[in-house]
Amino acid sequence: MLLEETIERIRPLDRSLESEVQKRLDSLTKPQGSLGKLEELARRVSVIQGKVPPQLGRKLLFVFAADHGITEEGVSAYPKDVTAQMTYNFLRGGAAINVLARHYGVDVEVIDVGVDYEFSMMQGLCNCKVRRGTNNFSRGPAMTRPDAIQSIETGIRLVKEATPRELFLLAAGEMGIGNTSSAAAILCALTGAAPREAVGRGTGIDDMSWERKVAAIERGLELNRPNAKDPLDVLTKVGGLEIGAMAGVILGAASFHIPMVLDGFISGAAALIAQRLCPRIQDVLFASHLSTEIGHQQMLDELKLSPVLDLQMRLGEGTGACILMGLAEAAAKLLGEMATFESAGVEKKLS
Repeated sequence: MLLEETIERIRPLDRSLESEVQKRLDSLTKPQGSLGKLEELARRVSVIQGKVPPQLGRKLLFVFAADHGITEEGVSAYPKDVTAQMTYNFLRGGAAINVLARHYGVDVEVIDVGVDYEFSMMQGLCNCKVRRGTNNFSRGPAMTRPDAIQSIETGIRLVKEATPRELFLLAAGEMGIGNTSSAAAILCALTGAAPREAVGRGTGIDDMSWERKVAAIERGLELNRPNAKDPLDVLTKVGGLEIGAMAGVILGAASFHIPMVLDGFISGAAALIAQRLCPRIQDVLFASHLSTEIGHQQMLDELKLSPVLDLQMRLGEGTGACILMGLAEAAAKLLGEMATFESAGVEKKLS
């Protein structure tokens, strides 16, 4: 099975290069440590790649679209139809992620992994539909276990097909009305967090809708009783198809030692699933930003990651990840292109 084969291929990083990277950083024409988090980004990318300086290449972001049956419970400020409508917007280049991707030189691939809509043949849309959305998890399992595995393997397969040797950075974004409910349920199922402490406002819902959302998630957890020791069971019972696909991209990135940039709350849920399937994936993960969704910090704590940015964002789509991809590329260029004290004929700090 592709999932099992991929997990078996994930190996710990060779950290012997860390001292070499640090030596080069310290030799550049600047006070030591003065570039702060940019130096950390450059150091981590180098170690993941096993190259000093890092080899630049393609920055690729997958945007997965899928629908959620939980929308039947009135948990979102938008109707379910918006998932398909926004997918068209991605393809036309009019969404926030398209604008940011153009600015930062990131390639975007749009994948239908579970939209409850049949798209006509459209240039730029990859049809990887597992099924037409999930079931309402407050009334039963979101999907079958084979569906969950297929969604993860879809993400793995896309990474394999993207010619990994040409990839510099990977990221995954999403579009799916109702998916903050699934992400919050995954967080609660895997960590034991109470829904009232993990459920946010998502698309900007009012107090009454938030209460419905909390109640729906509480019912779903009580009814389905997802097994915290079995991440596939959690994904099956309360997850989403795009969340599974994003977890697959994370596993694929780890198997090829490609730096993987996380986005926000939904991306964090996918990372938790991937981490529970294989803890070693943590070595390649970068937390781009801190979402205003209240459960996101809990996710990052579980992943032992610190966000680089805090822009008060909660859009999703991969927008935060796209911004960090630009910064990570800049950091790699600083490591590779800055002059050293010796090459520039600049005197070092007095000892």
